This record gives sequence, structure tokens and C-alpha cells, in this order.
Amino acid sequence: MKHFGSIAEHEHERSRDLVRAYLHQIQTARHIRIHEIFTRVVKMPAARFYVSEERAAVVLGRMFRGDSLKGMRPNKRAMFQEIYRRACELKAKHPELSTLELASIIVRQPAPCFYLTPASAKVIYYRIRNRWKRNKH
Repeated sequence: MKHFGSIAEHEHERSRDLVRAYLHQIQTARHIRIHEIFTRVVKMPAARFYVSEERAAVVLGRMFRGDSLKGMRPNKRAMFQEIYRRACELKAKHPELSTLELASIIVRQPAPCFYLTPASAKVIYYRIRNRWKRNKH
């Protein structure tokens, strides 16, 4: 769980990729409906899983021990379930790999989506845009 005051390790990378996805959707949209744009943005493939190797390894360890992650938000749970699925496949081919090694390999792979809600993506995008505007002046 992310704790109050902690900073996402890959926040800059995720922000950059999210802006790129947003601009792509804006450029290709016939009509600009912000909710629809952000719905498409979050469904686009992402360059990686935006979670640290250490956090992914901790959650993978829990999942290997049978934790279903019931208390986790749906998008985070879906992300970790995808990481777990890939870890199981990789572990079958390379049983010598540790949980941290599995996590390190997998989180750097392309992710099928951003694992954000459209509302979260919108908040992140506008925060980035406002920061950029403040720095420009």
C-alpha cells in the first residue's frame, strides 16, 4: 500500500507516457469528449508497469503464498494479477529466479494498459499541465 507522503518511483515516466497517450487520443479523435478521451487513454498499452521492482516483489510474494489481494483497489489488483500471471509463466521456464528477479524483469515489460481510472488519469494530466504552465511563466 502506498503510504501518505510517499512518492511513486516511476511517476515521471508514467506522467510522460500518459501525456503522450492523451495527445495521441486528442489528435485522432473525431469529437473531443474529455471523459471518452481519458477512457481510451487508460486502455492504451503502457511502456511498462508503473510500480517499483521492490513493491512488485513484495506483492508477488504475498500472491505466491495465496493472498488474493481482496483489500486492494480493482485496477491495482488487476495490475498485480497480470504481473503474477507473467511471473508464473517465467518461473516455470526459469525456476532458479528469485521473486525479486522475476519482478524486476516483468515490471520493465510493456503493460496492456495504464491501470488507472479515467478520472485518475484526468487528475494526473491536469496536474502535469498546471505544473507546466506555472513553470513556463
